[in-house]
Amino acid sequence: MKSPRTMDVALWVALAVPAVSADAIGLNEPRPLWAQFAGLAVLAVATATWRTRPATAFLLAAALGLTAPALFSVSYGPALAVLALLLGRHGTRARPALLAFAAVWAAGTVRILVRDVDPVVEWLVLMGTLLFGVVFPWLAGRYWRQGRALAAAGWERADQLEREQRIVADRARLRERARIAQDMHDSLGHELSLIAVRAGALQVAADLPAHHRAAASDLREAAATATDRLREIIGVLRDEGDESAPLAPPGETVAQLVARAAESGLVVRYEDDGTDASDGAGRIAYRVVQEALTNAAKYAPGAPVTVTATGTGSTTTIEVSNGPPPHGDAPRPAPPDGGSGLADLRARVAAGGGTLTAGPRGGGFRVMARLPAAGASARPTAPEPTPPPAGSVLAHARRRTALTFGAAVAIGTVLVAGAFTWYAYTKTHSVLRPADYAALRVGQPQSEVAAVLPDRSVTDPPVERAPTPPPAGADCRYYRSSGELFTSLTHFRLCFDDGRLVDKTVIPKAGADRSMRREAAWAR
Repeated sequence: MKSPRTMDVALWVALAVPAVSADAIGLNEPRPLWAQFAGLAVLAVATATWRTRPATAFLLAAALGLTAPALFSVSYGPALAVLALLLGRHGTRARPALLAFAAVWAAGTVRILVRDVDPVVEWLVLMGTLLFGVVFPWLAGRYWRQGRALAAAGWERADQLEREQRIVADRARLRERARIAQDMHDSLGHELSLIAVRAGALQVAADLPAHHRAAASDLREAAATATDRLREIIGVLRDEGDESAPLAPPGETVAQLVARAAESGLVVRYEDDGTDASDGAGRIAYRVVQEALTNAAKYAPGAPVTVTATGTGSTTTIEVSNGPPPHGDAPRPAPPDGGSGLADLRARVAAGGGTLTAGPRGGGFRVMARLPAAGASARPTAPEPTPPPAGSVLAHARRRTALTFGAAVAIGTVLVAGAFTWYAYTKTHSVLRPADYAALRVGQPQSEVAAVLPDRSVTDPPVERAPTPPPAGADCRYYRSSGELFTSLTHFRLCFDDGRLVDKTVIPKAGADRSMRREAAWAR
């Protein structure tokens, strides 16, 4: 891989070739040798600094075009465009580039105003050069940089999506583990509580021998201990951050659940007003009654429990309350309101659009849940805004880019067309035919000379190529020898003083040797 310094040297060579060759083949006005070497030195500085200071490198290339004999000549035009491209490619902000463009425009305008040239043509040349030789390459560099940045962001996004997919898979496994753990907590815990209730019934049976009652007491304590151990194990398996794990609905209704608990020896009564608690939010109602019966059997063994289901059309209310345990049974500590079972139950009820309250009541405990009935809207939620399709966003960005470039191209085309039209008009209307020039004589009255002169004169004459200086105090005018465009031509100089022609001189085209210059001087 080439080093940056080698690439900078190669860039300098590439930019120096047009500067040297344009002067060698006569595309520019003649310049002294020191000016050519100075230009190459400035290009060397620009190519050495474009990586760290791209705006400075661009301004150096623009200074070469502004100080050349002709505004933005062919010698440094490629360097200006290339450094503008690199400015857009490596410039992180647009403001320094825009300030640099404004500075070049201001300097070019000042140069046009202080020189004795046609300002319209020069200004159009300045604007066309800034648009096509500066702004367009700079925009191309910016889009180049943005394209590379978007490609890098795309690969980074792909890596991120892969990581997110792995996280989603891990999350799904955790949710399934939470579902299994919650089901074990709700189902097995309830069954163990019923086993404890049955053991308690055996323990107080009058016709049971003492050693059997002791065994029943041990079984009851073992069931209670197993319930606690199950809660601890479930706490390890559960994902505390996922309170909305999907749970399979129970296979029995609330009324069947209460009947099975009563058959197991739990003193429980079910009351309703005709409301089917299994309808609508029946899964949640089932879990509420199951958790409440489990807590009643565990913390208040032998206490009577009442399960009530009422409905108001849009709301179903489930209430499970138990009184204090009978005399002689030592109650266990009441379930804490913030316990994991009640906390999960409260979260599940809230997710279904209802509310749950739990707490001591009349020496016992009450759990009450209000759930939306079947067909009732739990919580009106605002519809989530639908994001526009990715294809439409990309198409919109492409349209904006096409419109931006299209507007710039249209403006540039108008400027270039106007500049070319004005250039062609001024050049073709300042042509003095060689035969008419040869017929003119020094000393001829200006009125007679004016009869053969064109309606315009050259506004940017090549005075530096004239073989002799013009007469002092004379009014000199310059004319082209042909209507050809974009090429170096022979010019004619006519000087008038006191109403008469006092000097006529042929100015050879660029690149003419000294012998041709002497012939031109002799021809006058």
